[in-house]
Amino acid sequence: MTVDLQKARHEWFQTLQPLRPEEIVGLWRGVGIPSDHPLDGVLENLQWFGKRFHANLRADALLFQWRPGRLVAINPAYLPIAMVIRFAWFGRTAIARNWFSHLQKVVRARAPTATLMPRMTDFGETAAMIYDNQPITDYLRRIDEREIAGMMCVAGDDRRYFFRLRKVDPPERKVLSWPKVPS
Repeated sequence: MTVDLQKARHEWFQTLQPLRPEEIVGLWRGVGIPSDHPLDGVLENLQWFGKRFHANLRADALLFQWRPGRLVAINPAYLPIAMVIRFAWFGRTAIARNWFSHLQKVVRARAPTATLMPRMTDFGETAAMIYDNQPITDYLRRIDEREIAGMMCVAGDDRRYFFRLRKVDPPERKVLSWPKVPS
C-alpha cells in the first residue's frame, strides 16, 4: 500500500463540500478512485453499478448490473468485509466475475441495506451511509452538482476506499398523443 496515495486521496476528499442526506436521494452510478486500497478494481470487475438513496433515507448500498437495463441490490451481510478485503485479488479475476454473476440471485437484498444520516468526521459533518450489518460507513461529499465522492471506512482498518458517484437522470417519459382526426 502506498501511504502517500491514500494520504493524497484523503486530503482531496477533505477539500470537498459537505452534503446533507436528503440532497442525494436518487440513483447514482459509481466508479472506484484508485488509492492503493485492496478493493481497487474489484467492484468494477464484478459489474458494480453504484448506489440508490431512497427518500426515507434508506439506501441500496451495493447495486450491480445483472443484465442490460436490470440492476440487482446485493445484501452486504452475505459478504463479510474482512474476508472480502483479504481475498480482494480474487475479486479482480474473470472467474470471480463469472461466479458473482450467478451468486447475485442468492445474495440479493430483499430491502434497503443501509441508512443515510449526517455524521461528524475529523473534517466536519457530512452525509454518511451506514451499512446495517457490516462495520462500514461511507462518507459522502460533493464534487459538483451532478457528482459526489465517497470514502468507505471499515472499522479497525486505517485504509480507505474512495469512489465517485454520478447522478443518473430518470428516463424521460414520452407522452404519446394520437394524431388529430379531421372533423
